[in-house]
Amino acid sequence: MASIYDIKPQFQNLLRPIVNRIARIGVTPNQVTVAAIFLSVSTGLILLFFYVHTYILLIVPVMMFVRMALNAIDGMLAKEHDMKTRLGNVLNELGDVVSDACLFLPFAFIPGFSAPLIVLIVIVSIISEMAGVMGEVIGTSRRYDGPMGKSDRAFMFGVLAIFGAFEFLLGFWMTVILAIMVGLIIINIFIRIQRALKEVN
Repeated sequence: MASIYDIKPQFQNLLRPIVNRIARIGVTPNQVTVAAIFLSVSTGLILLFFYVHTYILLIVPVMMFVRMALNAIDGMLAKEHDMKTRLGNVLNELGDVVSDACLFLPFAFIPGFSAPLIVLIVIVSIISEMAGVMGEVIGTSRRYDGPMGKSDRAFMFGVLAIFGAFEFLLGFWMTVILAIMVGLIIINIFIRIQRALKEVN
């Protein structure tokens, strides 16, 4: 199924001049990964403490874009500049899960968003990323299949944050959107498992 992840090569081409420049000055992938985690946790704390001021939600789409860029940059530094490390792999996987949880969970406190569905999205997102990693565990590739993979979730929460800031489509319709997201992530989990097993065979 289609996913924002599919446009990653084009996004990487835009970032490559920046990546080459920071590689020359000695920036490492792990430093970029830690910076992305720090920004995500900081943004989550800001949302948690100031969510009553709905316009604070407008920082979410900006942060989501920055995080996606940093995630792409750390991967390009590792692969294209021979900076891969085992610690980097661990930081990447754990960092994504921690960042998602920190950025998504504050929405559970915002009026108009279904707290149980937000928590459920965080839970199935963690399972989805675990299913992706399972590909490597059983000896195949790391799975990034959609729908509603990491990039798709970041995009959706950026859009939902804008809706929340302007109090648009809250309540019933927001619940419908969140429920659809849960369903798509569950489909994603089964697709990742199925394709990993198929690759083994």
